[in-house]
Amino acid sequence: MAEDAAQHILPTSTPVREFEGGEESVLAVAVFLDGQRMVTSGRTLRLWNLKDGVVTKTMEGHRDWVWGVAISRDGKLIASGDENGELIFWQGDSGEPLTQAIKAHTTWISSVNFSPDSNVLATSSSDWTTKLWSSETRQLEGDPIDCGAPVHCVRFSPSGELLAIAAGKGIQIWKPGTRECIANFNAVPAISPNLSLAWIPGGTRLLSAGSYDDPTIREWDSSTWKQVGEPWNGHASDIRDIVVNSSGTLVASVSRDKSVRLWSLSDRRTIASFKLKHSDEVFSATFSIDGKHILGGGYDKKVSEWAVPKDALRGSAVGFP
Repeated sequence: MAEDAAQHILPTSTPVREFEGGEESVLAVAVFLDGQRMVTSGRTLRLWNLKDGVVTKTMEGHRDWVWGVAISRDGKLIASGDENGELIFWQGDSGEPLTQAIKAHTTWISSVNFSPDSNVLATSSSDWTTKLWSSETRQLEGDPIDCGAPVHCVRFSPSGELLAIAAGKGIQIWKPGTRECIANFNAVPAISPNLSLAWIPGGTRLLSAGSYDDPTIREWDSSTWKQVGEPWNGHASDIRDIVVNSSGTLVASVSRDKSVRLWSLSDRRTIASFKLKHSDEVFSATFSIDGKHILGGGYDKKVSEWAVPKDALRGSAVGFP
């Protein structure tokens, strides 16, 4: 994408609200569909009341940093995976553990993601595998998927019929029910891996986020798996996380360059840029349920809440990302 003034927007460092109370960096942020609560992770997990910003439960059980957190769409389950390869299922309402730490992978669990029907959890790891787990039994379903490279992210399509896997610098598309790989393509021309994936609602597009020598977002047509348009330029370092709002109009990206960028999907331009007050690193972000705010967790041990510009919301339905 051609450089333009939108790429040089000065970051906003003043959030509308900050959630304090943790003693660790915030590595992951996830919001419940009811819009009332969120979960954050460091070495421990914290369950928050979004209305008053109070921690209602400190969830202990992991022995290492937790980078992967997911909430099932029915709100009944929370899943978390840590750097030691251990997975824990939690009760969604109370935050109480449903399992002890499960040795799910031999090394770091990079991401966890529930299927849209909440019945299956996918976990990915730097041990080169992706695994599927029953939400009901919390047991492994079938054989692990051998991805042939360290896996940084796994995401179910909106229909649940496909599973996108970012392995090395490539993207693999699988049918989770049959374990059939229907597409496998290099997503970046460089040697750096893809760190995050996000589906557009409806599943017609998949977004991928690159790292150090290609810190761009790329858009893929799910009918052909060909790239759509030019890469989205703007970040100066690894893009750690990307999320899409429910209407498929806005994208938020988190980078090691210490910024969170808000993009318009229609023209792939930066609308706004956010950063933490003391220019600390941001690790993850998500949209609020009403789509009017972005919640970001970072090195400053807080969750910062930034307002999406009103112009960006005008004319679009917003909601669960």
